Amino acid sequence: MREGAAPGAAIELEMPAPRAGGLGQSPPRADGPAKVSGLAGYPADRIPTDALWAFAVFTDQPHARLRRLDVSAAERAPGVVAVLGSADVPRNEYGLTKFDQPVFIGLDHTGCSPVPCDVSRWEADHLALIIAESLDEARAAAAAIDVEWEPLPVVADLDMALAPDAPLVHPYDGVGSNLYESMRTRKGDLDAGFAAAAAVVETTYEVPYQEHAYLQPEAGTSWVDAEGIVNVEIAGQWVHEDREQIAHALDLPEDRIRVRYPAIGGAFGGREDTSMQIILALAAHRLSERGIDRPVAMQWSREESIVGHHKRHRGRIWARWGADHDGRITAAQAEAWLDAGAYNYTSNKVMGNLHLGLGGPYELPNAAIDTHVVYTNATPGGAFRGFGAPQAAFAVECQVNKLAETLGMDPIDIRRVNTLREGSPSIAHTPMPAGVTMPEVIEACAHAAALLPRPVDDDAVTADADPFSPFVSLPGMPSSLRRGRGFACAFKNVGFSFGFPERCEATIVLHGEPGDDLPASVELSHAGADVGQGAHTAFLQMAAEATGVDPSRIVGRFSDTGTSGDSGSASASRLTWMAGNSILGAAEEAEKAWRDGDRPAIGHFRFTPPPTTELDPETGEGTPNFSYGYVAQHVELTVDIDTGHIRIDRVISANDVGRAINPRFVVGQIEGAVAQAHGHVLSEHLRSRDGRLLNPRFSTYLIPGIGDIPVTTESVVLELADPLGPFGARGMAEMGVIPYAPAVAAALADATGVWMDDFPLTPERVWAALRSAGITA
Repeated sequence: MREGAAPGAAIELEMPAPRAGGLGQSPPRADGPAKVSGLAGYPADRIPTDALWAFAVFTDQPHARLRRLDVSAAERAPGVVAVLGSADVPRNEYGLTKFDQPVFIGLDHTGCSPVPCDVSRWEADHLALIIAESLDEARAAAAAIDVEWEPLPVVADLDMALAPDAPLVHPYDGVGSNLYESMRTRKGDLDAGFAAAAAVVETTYEVPYQEHAYLQPEAGTSWVDAEGIVNVEIAGQWVHEDREQIAHALDLPEDRIRVRYPAIGGAFGGREDTSMQIILALAAHRLSERGIDRPVAMQWSREESIVGHHKRHRGRIWARWGADHDGRITAAQAEAWLDAGAYNYTSNKVMGNLHLGLGGPYELPNAAIDTHVVYTNATPGGAFRGFGAPQAAFAVECQVNKLAETLGMDPIDIRRVNTLREGSPSIAHTPMPAGVTMPEVIEACAHAAALLPRPVDDDAVTADADPFSPFVSLPGMPSSLRRGRGFACAFKNVGFSFGFPERCEATIVLHGEPGDDLPASVELSHAGADVGQGAHTAFLQMAAEATGVDPSRIVGRFSDTGTSGDSGSASASRLTWMAGNSILGAAEEAEKAWRDGDRPAIGHFRFTPPPTTELDPETGEGTPNFSYGYVAQHVELTVDIDTGHIRIDRVISANDVGRAINPRFVVGQIEGAVAQAHGHVLSEHLRSRDGRLLNPRFSTYLIPGIGDIPVTTESVVLELADPLGPFGARGMAEMGVIPYAPAVAAALADATGVWMDDFPLTPERVWAALRSAGITA
């Protein structure tokens, strides 16, 4: 925190827009000037100068039982104020959807939790929290901890976890297996469907980890204020859920906890589960009990961040699909396994998305789908942009493209035959929610792709590349470059699924004098998190439209449990959709109060969308979602078959956004999604062995730079109104990452004739696959 500021200084935004309303326009971001000038306060910028520093000691044990722990030497180390552990946590457990993780590994079992805390199941489990005058002193004290471990068998991956007589990662849970949750769908007559098929394709796909790689590593500050409230200022995705997790572990009423978010340097799902929220709050709370009323700060290094938070799930998907001579899919069968890692995090919910996604955006008369989540001692999987849909789409879209190839059909034509339409039955047996636009999205992408014909002579292709390109073409040398095109499409839910009590609250206050026809100014309070996507600016634009007040006279107060009702998470492509509906409701309530003469006129509204249901455990029947987003992508690439290098020359991403609240933000989301998916598919290879990450740094985990991303990305934005969306808007933030991997795989197969059923498509892996298939220049 900059000198002179106080902990908890207000976080407000004023909307700098030139005209009233502004919906469908792209005014400057409300937080843009502060971010461009460097004045924006991120959690690491807002640490008070008098703060104590906390350092979380990781166990560094993928699977081991704690036998002895002595922190007395660490407590005596220079600068150390306190050392906290399992005995200091009233309820030594947490978890976003399942309490299966101890806050600390320790020998003290007084915390009222059924989760045994004496076993480390992950290398980043927390052993202790050292609080000192400086971060360096806290880190140095960690070396003085005297600890003894009994090594346990490491369940490193899916194969080991599913093997007969595999050691159990969570033997106390009563399941009796590392496979701890499953989902099942049965629809139609699978045998009859395969009997009617003219082509059957069967493949096993492997999908890899992905690190979120957000700009800002974890950091935060906690303090106890004069009213005895424990304050936590940190980056996250859902302030009210963070508060709930903290209150549970500390065994405090929720009104004794206040969570707020300053500027957030990216999230992508990586901040949906707690990282240091609980231990920061615990530190401030325990120190205050000892009469030490100083703020406590934490900040992770990049390596600590990569090791210490969850990833996109790695997993395995077996699929067998059949289609008749006309390309109509007659049968679809799949079984999938997600590696949940050491703890559940949101794995059981990601499994649900994966499960629905394994039916693809297609009408399937006959289907059998099984999905599972499996505990291992590896890094936990959790929320990541797409939330299970990218893994499903890789298998499904590759299957559809392979069926098209086997039948001699155009890959777009086979989708025209099978795509979901308005009123189509979903894979969950029930009709799709109104507003299905998959056919229109496919056609828009196909039309854009047809505008630039394929080169007739692939041998004439040269590497007319910029200086960053790996391609080299010398005069007189035969070209080893091949060109290819690929197509894929996908859909994904907007909002939470499977009966979760979805909701979003907003408060609008209209200010003015008695007799005024229009308010002089407006306050908007909303807890929704802006993780860099521009959500708060979009909120202010929607508030301006809803109230008719010029945006320049609207002030927003955001992401603070002390000022706003529950917004739900910045996830599931839901935030604009849900927030817009809550803002519309709050504006209506405020206008009623205004007409009644109230000054100020206050409107509070809690929006709840149509209910969803869990799926029937035997058939998979249900109403899992109330809205979906739709996307199709076309990819053109060049591959050097001598080296395995791939250059993505052109990407067309067609998205139906319902209504573009801020068109510039929409295009930014699409381009950002493509770049993020590009890294996942081509370069980001996070390696794990025996439960340990081998390359937790950006020198060896390669995210794409400016010279690595696609040469061109073209955003085709459709505005086909969602019947339930605010102003017709439809969630779209995740859609662009979902079909990219299968589109790239299809383009590579088009160029070389070789299908790669796993990724990342690094040069050495592509080169090996081509050589194995006998492909040479």
